[in-house]
Amino acid sequence: MSLRAKVAIGGVAVGVLLLWLLPFWAAVLVMVGVPAGAYLALDPSQRRRLRRVSRKQLGR
Repeated sequence: MSLRAKVAIGGVAVGVLLLWLLPFWAAVLVMVGVPAGAYLALDPSQRRRLRRVSRKQLGR
């Protein structure tokens, strides 16, 4: 199993756990807020590199 598959399965498991433990709005807030906060914590050069890599992979 690839690393990406393991990360995806872990993300789904955490999402289901959050939905079970927290009210729906709080779980959605955590699931959207954590990646958004991590993106905003990057330097502008790191954000540019991340956007460039993402565009390259979409163009495959």
